[in-house]
Amino acid sequence: MIGSGFIGTVHIEALRRLGVQVHGLLGSSPDRAAARAEQLGVARGYASLDDLLDDGRVDVVHVTSPNHLHHGQVRRILAAGRHVVCEKPLALTSEESGDLVRLAEESGRVNAVNFNIRFYPVNQHARELVWDGALGDVRLVTGRYFQDWLLLETDWNWRLEPDRGGALRAVGDIGSHWIDLVTFVTGNRIVSVMADLATFIPTRRQPAGPIETFSTERSDDTIEREIGTEDVATILLRFENGARGSVAISQLSPGRKNSLQYEVDGSSASTFWDSEQPDQLWIGHRERPNEILIRNPALMGPAAQAASALPGGHVEGFADTFRSLFRAIYADVGAGAPAERPAYPVFADGHDEMLVGDAVAASARDGRWCDVVRAPMASTVHAEDAR
Repeated sequence: MIGSGFIGTVHIEALRRLGVQVHGLLGSSPDRAAARAEQLGVARGYASLDDLLDDGRVDVVHVTSPNHLHHGQVRRILAAGRHVVCEKPLALTSEESGDLVRLAEESGRVNAVNFNIRFYPVNQHARELVWDGALGDVRLVTGRYFQDWLLLETDWNWRLEPDRGGALRAVGDIGSHWIDLVTFVTGNRIVSVMADLATFIPTRRQPAGPIETFSTERSDDTIEREIGTEDVATILLRFENGARGSVAISQLSPGRKNSLQYEVDGSSASTFWDSEQPDQLWIGHRERPNEILIRNPALMGPAAQAASALPGGHVEGFADTFRSLFRAIYADVGAGAPAERPAYPVFADGHDEMLVGDAVAASARDGRWCDVVRAPMASTVHAEDAR
Protein backbone atom coordinates (compact mmCIF):
# COMPACT_ATOMS: atom_id res chain seq x y z
CA MET A 1 0.00 0.00 0.00
CA ILE A 2 1.30 3.44 -0.96
CA GLY A 3 -0.39 6.13 1.11
CA SER A 4 -1.20 6.13 4.81
CA GLY A 5 -4.10 8.59 4.98
CA PHE A 6 -7.89 8.23 4.96
CA ILE A 7 -8.32 6.38 1.68
CA GLY A 8 -5.27 4.15 2.09
CA THR A 9 -6.72 2.95 5.38
CA VAL A 10 -10.04 2.15 3.66
CA HIS A 11 -8.13 0.10 1.05
CA ILE A 12 -6.32 -1.88 3.75
CA GLU A 13 -9.49 -2.69 5.67
CA ALA A 14 -11.32 -3.81 2.49
CA LEU A 15 -8.42 -6.05 1.46
CA ARG A 16 -8.38 -7.70 4.86
CA ARG A 17 -12.07 -8.48 4.55
CA LEU A 18 -11.22 -10.39 1.37
CA GLY A 19 -8.40 -12.28 3.04
CA VAL A 20 -5.69 -10.46 1.07
CA GLN A 21 -2.39 -10.17 2.95
CA VAL A 22 -1.16 -6.58 3.19
CA HIS A 23 2.61 -7.00 3.45
CA GLY A 24 3.62 -3.40 4.00
CA LEU A 25 2.88 0.30 3.82
CA LEU A 26 4.78 3.16 2.17
CA GLY A 27 4.07 6.60 3.60
CA SER A 28 5.24 10.14 2.99
CA SER A 29 8.33 9.43 5.12
CA PRO A 30 9.93 6.34 6.67
CA ASP A 31 8.90 7.49 10.16
CA ARG A 32 5.26 8.04 9.13
CA ALA A 33 5.17 4.70 7.33
CA ALA A 34 6.49 2.89 10.42
CA ALA A 35 4.07 4.69 12.74
CA ARG A 36 0.99 4.11 10.58
CA ALA A 37 1.96 0.49 9.93
CA GLU A 38 2.06 -0.11 13.67
CA GLN A 39 -1.29 1.66 14.18
CA LEU A 40 -2.96 -0.37 11.43
CA GLY A 41 -1.37 -3.69 12.33
CA VAL A 42 0.62 -3.89 9.08
CA ALA A 43 3.82 -5.86 9.46
CA ARG A 44 6.20 -3.49 7.70
CA GLY A 45 6.66 0.20 6.97
CA TYR A 46 8.68 0.59 3.78
CA ALA A 47 11.45 3.18 3.72
CA SER A 48 11.08 3.92 -0.01
CA LEU A 49 9.47 2.72 -3.22
CA ASP A 50 12.70 0.81 -3.96
CA ASP A 51 12.28 -0.94 -0.62
CA LEU A 52 8.68 -1.87 -1.51
CA LEU A 53 9.56 -3.16 -4.97
CA ASP A 54 12.43 -5.21 -3.54
CA ASP A 55 9.91 -7.15 -1.43
CA GLY A 56 9.41 -10.30 -3.48
CA ARG A 57 6.18 -11.18 -1.67
CA VAL A 58 4.34 -8.21 -3.20
CA ASP A 59 2.15 -9.08 -6.20
CA VAL A 60 -0.09 -5.97 -6.24
CA VAL A 61 0.54 -2.35 -5.29
CA HIS A 62 -2.31 0.00 -4.34
CA VAL A 63 -1.43 3.65 -5.07
CA THR A 64 -3.29 6.12 -2.81
CA SER A 65 -0.65 8.84 -2.76
CA PRO A 66 -1.28 12.48 -3.82
CA ASN A 67 -2.17 12.84 -7.50
CA HIS A 68 1.16 14.27 -8.67
CA LEU A 69 2.96 11.10 -7.57
CA HIS A 70 0.72 8.62 -9.43
CA HIS A 71 2.44 8.73 -12.81
CA GLY A 72 5.99 8.18 -11.62
CA GLN A 73 5.05 5.57 -9.06
CA VAL A 74 2.79 3.56 -11.38
CA ARG A 75 5.42 3.58 -14.15
CA ARG A 76 7.96 2.04 -11.79
CA ILE A 77 5.47 -0.48 -10.39
CA LEU A 78 4.51 -1.71 -13.86
CA ALA A 79 8.18 -1.88 -14.89
CA ALA A 80 8.77 -4.10 -11.85
CA GLY A 81 6.09 -6.52 -13.10
CA ARG A 82 3.50 -5.82 -10.40
CA HIS A 83 -0.25 -5.40 -10.82
CA VAL A 84 -1.55 -1.90 -9.92
CA VAL A 85 -4.69 -0.45 -8.35
CA CYS A 86 -4.54 3.36 -8.54
CA GLU A 87 -6.73 5.98 -6.93
CA LYS A 88 -8.51 8.50 -9.09
CA PRO A 89 -7.67 10.70 -10.85
CA LEU A 90 -5.27 8.34 -12.59
CA ALA A 91 -2.65 11.05 -13.12
CA LEU A 92 -2.08 14.80 -12.98
CA THR A 93 -2.62 15.30 -16.73
CA SER A 94 -4.15 13.37 -19.62
CA GLU A 95 -0.70 13.07 -21.20
CA GLU A 96 0.45 11.19 -18.10
CA SER A 97 -2.69 9.04 -17.92
CA GLY A 98 -2.40 8.15 -21.62
CA ASP A 99 1.17 7.06 -21.01
CA LEU A 100 0.02 4.80 -18.17
CA VAL A 101 -2.65 3.19 -20.37
CA ARG A 102 0.03 2.33 -22.94
CA LEU A 103 2.47 1.00 -20.35
CA ALA A 104 -0.19 -1.09 -18.61
CA GLU A 105 -1.26 -2.65 -21.89
CA GLU A 106 2.34 -3.46 -22.81
CA SER A 107 2.99 -4.98 -19.37
CA GLY A 108 0.03 -7.38 -19.43
CA ARG A 109 -0.50 -6.66 -15.73
CA VAL A 110 -3.85 -6.08 -14.05
CA ASN A 111 -4.53 -2.34 -13.95
CA ALA A 112 -7.47 -0.73 -12.18
CA VAL A 113 -8.72 2.70 -11.10
CA ASN A 114 -10.61 3.05 -7.85
CA PHE A 115 -13.99 4.23 -9.15
CA ASN A 116 -15.59 2.36 -6.28
CA ILE A 117 -19.02 4.04 -6.49
CA ARG A 118 -19.88 1.77 -9.43
CA PHE A 119 -19.93 -1.06 -6.91
CA TYR A 120 -22.90 -0.02 -4.83
CA PRO A 121 -25.13 -2.97 -5.75
CA VAL A 122 -28.07 -0.83 -6.87
CA ASN A 123 -25.78 1.03 -9.30
CA GLN A 124 -24.88 -2.30 -10.84
CA HIS A 125 -28.62 -2.99 -11.07
CA ALA A 126 -29.30 0.43 -12.63
CA ARG A 127 -26.75 -0.31 -15.32
CA GLU A 128 -28.46 -3.62 -16.07
CA LEU A 129 -31.83 -1.83 -16.34
CA VAL A 130 -30.41 0.62 -18.89
CA TRP A 131 -28.55 -2.00 -20.91
CA ASP A 132 -31.55 -4.35 -20.94
CA GLY A 133 -33.73 -1.56 -22.36
CA ALA A 134 -35.97 -1.19 -19.29
CA LEU A 135 -35.72 2.63 -19.51
CA GLY A 136 -35.99 2.81 -23.29
CA ASP A 137 -33.65 5.22 -25.07
CA VAL A 138 -31.55 7.33 -22.69
CA ARG A 139 -32.42 11.00 -23.25
CA LEU A 140 -31.40 13.03 -20.20
CA VAL A 141 -28.75 12.49 -17.50
CA THR A 142 -28.63 14.93 -14.58
CA GLY A 143 -27.18 15.09 -11.10
CA ARG A 144 -24.78 16.54 -8.61
CA TYR A 145 -21.92 15.77 -6.24
CA PHE A 146 -21.87 18.04 -3.16
CA GLN A 147 -19.57 18.08 -0.13
CA ASP A 148 -18.81 20.73 2.51
CA TRP A 149 -15.35 19.78 3.77
CA LEU A 150 -13.70 22.82 2.11
CA LEU A 151 -16.40 25.31 3.14
CA LEU A 152 -14.24 27.53 5.36
CA GLU A 153 -11.20 29.60 4.45
CA THR A 154 -9.32 27.75 7.20
CA ASP A 155 -10.04 24.36 5.56
CA TRP A 156 -6.95 23.00 3.84
CA ASN A 157 -5.82 19.93 1.94
CA TRP A 158 -3.09 19.16 -0.60
CA ARG A 159 -5.81 18.93 -3.27
CA LEU A 160 -6.01 22.74 -3.17
CA GLU A 161 -2.49 22.92 -4.64
CA PRO A 162 -2.57 22.56 -8.46
CA ASP A 163 0.95 21.16 -8.61
CA ARG A 164 -0.12 18.31 -6.33
CA GLY A 165 -3.82 17.87 -7.04
CA GLY A 166 -4.13 19.01 -10.65
CA ALA A 167 -5.56 21.97 -12.55
CA LEU A 168 -9.14 20.85 -11.76
CA ARG A 169 -9.95 20.32 -8.10
CA ALA A 170 -13.69 19.78 -7.47
CA VAL A 171 -14.15 18.26 -10.93
CA GLY A 172 -11.02 16.12 -10.71
CA ASP A 173 -11.55 14.98 -7.13
CA ILE A 174 -15.28 14.22 -6.80
CA GLY A 175 -16.63 15.13 -10.23
CA SER A 176 -14.52 12.34 -11.69
CA HIS A 177 -16.61 9.83 -9.72
CA TRP A 178 -19.89 11.24 -11.07
CA ILE A 179 -18.61 11.32 -14.65
CA ASP A 180 -17.38 7.74 -14.44
CA LEU A 181 -20.57 6.53 -12.76
CA VAL A 182 -23.03 7.94 -15.30
CA THR A 183 -20.81 6.72 -18.14
CA PHE A 184 -20.88 3.26 -16.57
CA VAL A 185 -24.63 3.22 -15.91
CA THR A 186 -25.68 4.55 -19.32
CA GLY A 187 -22.97 2.92 -21.44
CA ASN A 188 -22.46 6.27 -23.18
CA ARG A 189 -19.42 8.49 -22.99
CA ILE A 190 -19.54 12.28 -22.77
CA VAL A 191 -18.56 13.84 -26.09
CA SER A 192 -18.99 17.59 -25.50
CA VAL A 193 -19.25 19.98 -22.54
CA MET A 194 -20.12 23.57 -21.65
CA ALA A 195 -18.60 24.35 -18.27
CA ASP A 196 -18.55 27.19 -15.76
CA LEU A 197 -16.07 27.06 -12.86
CA ALA A 198 -16.13 29.33 -9.80
CA THR A 199 -13.72 29.95 -6.93
CA PHE A 200 -15.64 31.57 -4.08
CA ILE A 201 -12.76 31.48 -1.59
CA PRO A 202 -9.86 33.11 -3.49
CA THR A 203 -7.48 32.97 -0.49
CA ARG A 204 -7.21 30.35 2.24
CA ARG A 205 -5.21 29.86 5.43
CA GLN A 206 -2.78 26.97 4.95
CA PRO A 207 -1.59 25.29 8.17
CA ALA A 208 2.17 25.26 8.62
CA GLY A 209 2.09 21.47 9.17
CA PRO A 210 0.36 18.53 7.46
CA ILE A 211 -3.34 17.86 7.93
CA GLU A 212 -5.45 14.79 7.14
CA THR A 213 -8.23 14.76 4.54
CA PHE A 214 -11.62 15.58 6.15
CA SER A 215 -9.87 16.68 9.35
CA THR A 216 -11.67 19.31 11.48
CA GLU A 217 -8.47 20.39 13.20
CA ARG A 218 -7.60 24.08 12.98
CA SER A 219 -4.08 25.49 13.24
CA ASP A 220 -3.15 28.90 14.64
CA ASP A 221 0.06 28.81 12.61
CA THR A 222 -1.08 29.48 9.04
CA ILE A 223 0.06 31.02 5.78
CA GLU A 224 -2.27 32.94 3.46
CA ARG A 225 -2.40 31.25 0.06
CA GLU A 226 -4.10 32.25 -3.18
CA ILE A 227 -6.36 29.56 -4.65
CA GLY A 228 -6.35 28.84 -8.38
CA THR A 229 -8.71 25.85 -8.51
CA GLU A 230 -12.50 25.71 -8.53
CA ASP A 231 -14.79 25.35 -5.52
CA VAL A 232 -17.85 24.81 -7.71
CA ALA A 233 -18.55 23.61 -11.26
CA THR A 234 -21.74 23.59 -13.32
CA ILE A 235 -21.49 21.65 -16.57
CA LEU A 236 -23.82 20.97 -19.50
CA LEU A 237 -23.20 17.64 -21.21
CA ARG A 238 -23.76 15.91 -24.52
CA PHE A 239 -23.45 12.13 -24.75
CA GLU A 240 -22.41 9.99 -27.70
CA ASN A 241 -25.93 8.60 -28.20
CA GLY A 242 -27.35 12.14 -28.47
CA ALA A 243 -28.56 12.36 -24.86
CA ARG A 244 -28.21 15.65 -22.99
CA GLY A 245 -27.23 16.22 -19.38
CA SER A 246 -26.05 18.52 -16.63
CA VAL A 247 -24.15 18.20 -13.37
CA ALA A 248 -23.30 20.52 -10.47
CA ILE A 249 -20.21 19.83 -8.36
CA SER A 250 -19.36 21.59 -5.10
CA GLN A 251 -16.95 21.19 -2.21
CA LEU A 252 -18.54 23.96 -0.12
CA SER A 253 -22.24 23.06 0.24
CA PRO A 254 -23.02 23.32 3.99
CA GLY A 255 -24.34 20.10 5.48
CA ARG A 256 -23.58 17.94 2.44
CA LYS A 257 -20.95 15.49 3.57
CA ASN A 258 -20.91 13.19 0.55
CA SER A 259 -24.01 13.67 -1.59
CA LEU A 260 -23.81 12.15 -5.07
CA GLN A 261 -27.06 11.99 -7.03
CA TYR A 262 -27.88 11.04 -10.60
CA GLU A 263 -31.05 10.60 -12.64
CA VAL A 264 -31.25 8.85 -15.99
CA ASP A 265 -34.42 9.63 -17.94
CA GLY A 266 -35.29 7.29 -20.79
CA SER A 267 -38.09 7.18 -23.33
CA SER A 268 -40.16 4.75 -21.21
CA ALA A 269 -38.87 4.99 -17.61
CA SER A 270 -36.30 6.72 -15.43
CA THR A 271 -34.10 5.90 -12.48
CA PHE A 272 -32.60 7.97 -9.65
CA TRP A 273 -30.00 7.24 -6.97
CA ASP A 274 -28.68 9.18 -3.97
CA SER A 275 -25.46 8.10 -2.23
CA GLU A 276 -26.89 9.17 1.13
CA GLN A 277 -29.57 6.47 0.67
CA PRO A 278 -27.30 3.90 -0.98
CA ASP A 279 -29.58 0.87 -0.71
CA GLN A 280 -32.48 2.52 -2.56
CA LEU A 281 -33.05 2.91 -6.29
CA TRP A 282 -36.03 4.98 -7.48
CA ILE A 283 -37.61 3.88 -10.76
CA GLY A 284 -40.08 6.27 -12.37
CA HIS A 285 -43.02 5.56 -14.68
CA ARG A 286 -45.74 7.60 -16.33
CA GLU A 287 -48.71 5.26 -16.50
CA ARG A 288 -48.18 3.07 -13.47
CA PRO A 289 -46.97 3.64 -9.92
CA ASN A 290 -43.35 4.57 -9.37
CA GLU A 291 -41.12 2.07 -7.60
CA ILE A 292 -38.47 2.15 -4.89
CA LEU A 293 -36.23 -0.89 -5.05
CA ILE A 294 -34.65 -1.62 -1.68
CA ARG A 295 -31.42 -3.54 -2.30
CA ASN A 296 -32.19 -7.24 -2.23
CA PRO A 297 -29.97 -9.71 -4.08
CA ALA A 298 -33.00 -11.91 -4.74
CA LEU A 299 -34.67 -9.11 -6.74
CA MET A 300 -31.67 -7.84 -8.69
CA GLY A 301 -29.65 -8.91 -11.70
CA PRO A 302 -26.43 -10.98 -11.72
CA ALA A 303 -24.00 -8.03 -11.49
CA ALA A 304 -25.88 -6.50 -8.56
CA GLN A 305 -26.01 -9.89 -6.84
CA ALA A 306 -22.26 -10.27 -7.29
CA ALA A 307 -21.66 -6.84 -5.73
CA SER A 308 -23.82 -7.66 -2.69
CA ALA A 309 -22.28 -9.22 0.40
CA LEU A 310 -25.28 -8.99 2.71
CA PRO A 311 -28.92 -10.05 2.44
CA GLY A 312 -31.70 -7.52 1.91
CA GLY A 313 -32.41 -5.23 4.87
CA HIS A 314 -28.72 -5.05 5.86
CA VAL A 315 -27.39 -1.75 4.50
CA GLU A 316 -24.21 -1.85 2.44
CA GLY A 317 -22.25 1.38 2.38
CA PHE A 318 -19.08 3.13 1.25
CA ALA A 319 -16.57 0.65 2.67
CA ASP A 320 -18.47 -2.27 1.15
CA THR A 321 -17.97 -0.89 -2.37
CA PHE A 322 -14.20 -1.29 -1.98
CA ARG A 323 -14.61 -4.93 -1.00
CA SER A 324 -16.78 -5.60 -4.06
CA LEU A 325 -14.45 -3.74 -6.42
CA PHE A 326 -11.34 -5.42 -5.04
CA ARG A 327 -12.96 -8.84 -5.25
CA ALA A 328 -13.44 -8.31 -8.99
CA ILE A 329 -9.88 -7.02 -9.41
CA TYR A 330 -8.29 -9.84 -7.43
CA ALA A 331 -10.11 -12.46 -9.46
CA ASP A 332 -7.95 -11.28 -12.39
CA VAL A 333 -4.88 -11.04 -10.16
CA GLY A 334 -5.40 -14.69 -9.31
CA ALA A 335 -5.59 -15.47 -13.03
CA GLY A 336 -2.35 -13.53 -13.61
CA ALA A 337 -3.67 -11.06 -16.20
CA PRO A 338 -6.69 -8.86 -17.00
CA ALA A 339 -9.77 -10.60 -18.36
CA GLU A 340 -10.72 -9.87 -21.96
CA ARG A 341 -13.55 -7.70 -20.63
CA PRO A 342 -12.67 -6.62 -17.08
CA ALA A 343 -15.53 -6.29 -14.60
CA TYR A 344 -13.88 -3.24 -12.99
CA PRO A 345 -12.69 0.20 -14.17
CA VAL A 346 -9.28 0.00 -15.87
CA PHE A 347 -6.65 2.62 -16.71
CA ALA A 348 -8.41 3.36 -20.01
CA ASP A 349 -11.48 4.43 -18.03
CA GLY A 350 -9.36 6.67 -15.80
CA HIS A 351 -7.74 8.20 -18.88
CA ASP A 352 -11.12 8.87 -20.48
CA GLU A 353 -12.23 10.79 -17.39
CA MET A 354 -9.05 12.89 -17.71
CA LEU A 355 -9.95 13.72 -21.33
CA VAL A 356 -13.39 14.89 -20.22
CA GLY A 357 -11.62 17.06 -17.65
CA ASP A 358 -9.49 18.61 -20.39
CA ALA A 359 -12.66 19.58 -22.24
CA VAL A 360 -14.19 21.02 -19.04
CA ALA A 361 -11.11 23.17 -18.43
CA ALA A 362 -11.02 24.38 -22.05
CA SER A 363 -14.73 25.19 -22.03
CA ALA A 364 -14.53 27.17 -18.80
CA ARG A 365 -11.51 29.08 -20.12
CA ASP A 366 -12.96 29.87 -23.55
CA GLY A 367 -16.65 30.20 -22.66
CA ARG A 368 -17.87 27.81 -25.35
CA TRP A 369 -18.85 24.19 -26.01
CA CYS A 370 -15.75 21.99 -26.24
CA ASP A 371 -15.54 18.46 -27.62
CA VAL A 372 -13.79 15.67 -25.72
CA VAL A 373 -10.76 14.85 -27.87
CA ARG A 374 -10.01 11.14 -27.90
CA ALA A 375 -7.07 9.61 -29.75
CA PRO A 376 -7.72 6.09 -31.08
CA MET A 377 -6.76 3.25 -28.72
CA ALA A 378 -7.97 0.39 -30.84
CA SER A 379 -6.60 -2.47 -28.76
CA THR A 380 -7.73 -1.10 -25.40
CA VAL A 381 -10.92 -2.51 -23.90
CA HIS A 382 -12.80 -0.22 -21.51
CA ALA A 383 -14.64 -1.83 -18.64
CA GLU A 384 -17.86 -0.15 -19.78
CA ASP A 385 -17.68 -2.18 -23.01
CA ALA A 386 -18.40 -5.33 -21.03
CA ARG A 387 -21.91 -6.48 -20.28
